[in-house]
Amino acid sequence: MIQRTGIVNALTVDVEDYFHVTAFEPWVVRRHWDYYPSRVQANTLRLLKLFGDEGIRATFFVLGWVAHRFPKLVRDIAAAGHEIGCHSYWHRLIYRQTAAEFRADLRLARDIIQDVSGRCVHAYRAPTWSITQKSLWALDVLGEEGFEWDSSIFPVHHDRYGMPDAERFPHELAAGTSRIREFPPTVWRWYNVNVPVAGGGYFRLYPLAFTHRAILTINERFRQPFMFYIHPWEVDPEQPRIAAPWRTRWRHYVGLGRTADKLASLLRTWHFGTLSEAWPGSSRTRQMQASP
Repeated sequence: MIQRTGIVNALTVDVEDYFHVTAFEPWVVRRHWDYYPSRVQANTLRLLKLFGDEGIRATFFVLGWVAHRFPKLVRDIAAAGHEIGCHSYWHRLIYRQTAAEFRADLRLARDIIQDVSGRCVHAYRAPTWSITQKSLWALDVLGEEGFEWDSSIFPVHHDRYGMPDAERFPHELAAGTSRIREFPPTVWRWYNVNVPVAGGGYFRLYPLAFTHRAILTINERFRQPFMFYIHPWEVDPEQPRIAAPWRTRWRHYVGLGRTADKLASLLRTWHFGTLSEAWPGSSRTRQMQASP
């Protein structure tokens, strides 16, 4: 089913472990993270192989905690030619922090990731899309700290995140005295409602054909790149189970056994690349559009 268009779509990975998930915070204490059996290395390496088999590069937003404990994993990501971004250190919701707390966490994570990867880090993704109307000040901090890219504002209604009136496609935003490129996760407009289709739990829940149709629509009708995201734990149906209420467990575990095969189908069908490759007007996008 080859339906490739002349659009490069963004492929992104939030490099965190199953016990880092914000929804598990009430039952997983951060100071106990080291006691949980980690699976992030094996799961990330599995994604690296999937991407490598298709010759695809992606943007990996790495949790500082992961980079600190598994520096070789970050070096493996860099050695495979992927783009490396920052996903915070402690995976805390931004709107529950002060600006000073956010800046300290940002600097800690960025410096560790840069040290272990040997790469400058200029891209950021907030834990659980937590740049919202209440925490737009975070963009100023990102700009002041030299970040050039952000992918944190989800234009949807949700009980934990979202700005439903935000711009749906890649655009620039003011970030203090500078500008930052915002690459939002993709939504599909349906009767004046933004339906989230970008990846994660939505990808696990929806039929694969629905995601294929969403990508085709965004690429052909709007001539815009699709932004897809996934976590390493989403290709790991054997991960340890966390005791939590049924709704939280359902959101986290639904569809895990099918994710890897569904992801492989997407990779075979559409053009994917890093955030910078997928940005409208990038050199790779121009090259793809010029190809017969």
